[in-house]
Formats: sequence, C-alpha cells, structure tokens
Amino acid sequence: MLNNRQLFLLNTAQTSNSPRMIEIAKAEGVYLYGPNGEEYMDLVSGFNVSNIGHRNPKVIQAIQQQLEKYLHVTVYGEFVQAPQVEFASDLLAVLPKHFESVYFTNSGAEAVEGSMKVAKRFTGRRQIIAAKKAYHGSTQGALSLIGNEEYHTAYAPLLPEIEFITFNDIADLAHITPKTAAVIIEAIQGEAGVRVPDVAYMQALRKRCDETGALLVFDEIQTGFGRTGRLFAFEHYGIVPDILMLAKGIGGGMPLGAFVAAKQVMDVIKDNPMLGHITTFGGHPVSCAAAKASLEVILENQLVEQVAEKEQLFRNLLQHPKIKEIRGKGLMMCLQLENFEQVYNVSNYCAQQGIMIDWYLHCETALRVAPPLTISNEEIEKACKIILAGIEKYG
Repeated sequence: MLNNRQLFLLNTAQTSNSPRMIEIAKAEGVYLYGPNGEEYMDLVSGFNVSNIGHRNPKVIQAIQQQLEKYLHVTVYGEFVQAPQVEFASDLLAVLPKHFESVYFTNSGAEAVEGSMKVAKRFTGRRQIIAAKKAYHGSTQGALSLIGNEEYHTAYAPLLPEIEFITFNDIADLAHITPKTAAVIIEAIQGEAGVRVPDVAYMQALRKRCDETGALLVFDEIQTGFGRTGRLFAFEHYGIVPDILMLAKGIGGGMPLGAFVAAKQVMDVIKDNPMLGHITTFGGHPVSCAAAKASLEVILENQLVEQVAEKEQLFRNLLQHPKIKEIRGKGLMMCLQLENFEQVYNVSNYCAQQGIMIDWYLHCETALRVAPPLTISNEEIEKACKIILAGIEKYG
C-alpha cells in the first residue's frame, strides 16, 4: 500500500518541483507534529494564518457549536445567517467608523477580485495602480497586480490598464491621476521580503488619492489581526484606506476572506447588473463562527499588546554577522542572508532541529519569521538558538 507521501506526489497537483514533503499529523498551539511524533515549532503560521496558534480551544468550540446548527445553506448575501451577521458586526466594531459594510469571500485573492470590481464600478474608471514586487494572489485579476513580469509572461494576456509604481517612492505617486480607479497596495510588502514603508509615504499616498478621486485599497491579508503590533497595520500610518482587504489571520485557521468599505461604495454591486458580485461559499457559516471566536481570543487575551515585546526579543537574540538585516514590523519579520543556498540550508537545518521556517516568493535570500502571536518568550529563545546555529553552520 502506498503511503501518504507517495500518494501526495501521485495524486495531488504540485506547485513546484521540490515540495518540502513534511507530513503533518496534528497541530496544537505553536507546534506541528509529524506521524511519528516529530515536533516542529511553527515560525511560519501557515503564512500568517495561525495568528492565535493552531486549534485554539475557543475556535474549536465555536466550530463544533455551528456544526450542530447548519453548514452551507445558500449563496452568500441571500439568507440571514447568524455567524456572518455577528462576525461582521464584531469586525466593524474594531474598525474606524468609515467602514460600514463587509463582503465575505473564501480567500484573500477573492477579496482582491471583488475590490477591483467595486473600485471600477464606484469610480467609473478603469485604470488600477499597484506596486512593483507586490503580491496579491494567483487568480487572473490578482495576478495582474503582481509587480513581477516573470509571473505575468506565462499567463498573458492579463488585465489591461494596470500600471506599476515603486513601493515607498513618493515621486512615483505622480502616476496616480484622475483616470485612476484605485491604488491597490500592501500595508507592508510581504512576499517582497517584508518591506515596511515610511509613514510619510503612506500619508502622501492617501493625500494623492484624495486629490485625484482614486480609491485607496489596502491589502492587509498578511498584516491584519495583530500581526504587526496593531490590530490592523494601517493604524501605524495615521490614515484610513477606502477599501480594506482581509484574509489569512481572519478565520482562526478556517478559510475566509473579506473586503470592507463604506456602504455607498459597497452598494454599487447591488444592481445594474443585479448580483454584480456573488460567491457560493464566501462567508461560510462555520468559517464565520471560527472568525468571531478568533477575534475574541485576540482581544480578550490582549495578544496585540504583547507583539512589540516579542518582536524586540527576536531582534535582540538574532544577532549574527551573517544576518545582513532584520526587516519587519511586529511578528512579521525576515532575516536577510546572502543567497538562496544559505536560506535553503538553514531552513532545512532548522526543520531537522524542530523549527519550521521558510522564505519568500519574491525574496529567496531572506528567512521568514512569523510565529503565532501566542508564542512564549521561552519558545522564542529556543527558536533563536537553533536559527543562529543553522546560520553559523551554513550561512
């Protein structure tokens, strides 16, 4: 009989020629476990999904309670479903009053697709501006916003009238004009290797959008729900976007995404044509029940307030001449090394020593450090010791 690793290669579509092939049998808190009892401290968090750790008891309880009531009943937006309504209310309660309406999706990429449609329809314009080295997802529309030509060529033609500006370059904001429907930008560039913009840049971007009538759309799919030391990363910049895109950490481990805007912006999808943006499984009741519980865990346990101290502990401990730079905000950090060979070898060493660490789509020369917000100081110390040993050996 074939084992799971063999079946994985035989029956499931592969996204690279060299999958990591680490089999997971269980996950709990900040740890992943293999079928033979292997233990890995998770410093990737499912790519910023598991902000409150794996299988949080309150989330599991919320899922079980909803399973006793109903699963899918109809397409999103038609029936009144308590988990959607309650979570939307809780989410809006922790956002600025400007945000009045939540549209739930299955994923971050779908939140991007919906936001693009709403921005075009609301403004009556067609041009969308995105940033070079951005990552917003892999569907056709979201892929069109990735500022990396290598990913465009294989799937061309993509969406027309997309223009790219340099992230964190104020002079490039001149490309935003009265023809621009929206500027879609990450609050912190993630897959580019955690590039944190200047406050002045973000405030100049907000001002330029106001001057031209373009909507400012923030991608907080990786940064949202406490990851950066604020509940949402736009809070670091003293501005509020027109549309906020969320996913990953929103669902407590369940698949869910959302985009949030003022009601007058969101209402454009109601008619002409009717049902201008629809989804069958978006806002699944089980996912929304989990998301509501996850947000409560973040707030009740004051996880956001602990992030800055944990970030500083990582920075203090991860001192090594072969680490060229530590970039990031909160528990969204990267360790810049010299080349991919170093990153690959250190990552494999860490996995062998029980620390799960990874790299970035557009920055293969840096190690990703993004543990659950629930990681303890003792666990940080243990992880850093192993990372440094790997860098010393292979860096």
